[in-house]
Amino acid sequence: MMDFNSSASVSGQITALIDIGMQRVHAQQTARDYLGASRLGAACERALQFEYAKAPVDHGRYTQGRMMRIFERGHVMEDCMVAWLRDAGFDLRTRKPDGEQFGFSDAHGRLRGHVDGVIVDGPDGFHYPALWENKCLGAKSWRELEAKGLTVAKPVYAAQVALYQAHLQLHEHPALFTAINADSMDIYVELVPFDGALAQRMTDRAVKVISATEAGELLPRSFHEPTHFECRMCAWQDRCWRTP
Repeated sequence: MMDFNSSASVSGQITALIDIGMQRVHAQQTARDYLGASRLGAACERALQFEYAKAPVDHGRYTQGRMMRIFERGHVMEDCMVAWLRDAGFDLRTRKPDGEQFGFSDAHGRLRGHVDGVIVDGPDGFHYPALWENKCLGAKSWRELEAKGLTVAKPVYAAQVALYQAHLQLHEHPALFTAINADSMDIYVELVPFDGALAQRMTDRAVKVISATEAGELLPRSFHEPTHFECRMCAWQDRCWRTP
């Protein structure tokens, strides 16, 4: 029960109520029973195991409303980019005729991925069909992407693109990757040629993670200290470092 007689601000009270509502809706959603292709490029294979096994996250990590609102912002900005690209003359398809997302399933359904869209036609100077993937990033992350490019700045996204291109047979033409700066609304665009070697490494990695998890084998951590940046950001940091 919320105490509206406390000294907390109205902003804090309403935000808390929103957080409770978002967490309630989130808890009602069906949990994934597969390894998502969008995560395969993550730095640590043990973290992927925890995710695939649906291990409970550390108390309070990544369950707060603020993080959920950030994810929701990404969905809203994706819808905006769809409209903008279509207005610019691109024939962008985000759903199949039956209303389902474009995607793939492999390893007997234990590896799956859903793409943002496929561009089937559009302005001259580009090649079609092409995979389309979009992200909404904070200013610092967006500037890093602009400075270093997708492969260096965002290897998780690069792996995701390569896997989608391979499994959806969209490897002949570069993918169109777009990113929106959430602060300035600037747009970053990169044409991403197919990296077959990366796609194969990620497919092999999926098999490794799934096989080890189902065999009860815990894969090694990718880092040696719990204070490493990747560990501090991990939803299973406490669980992982309690384990040998």
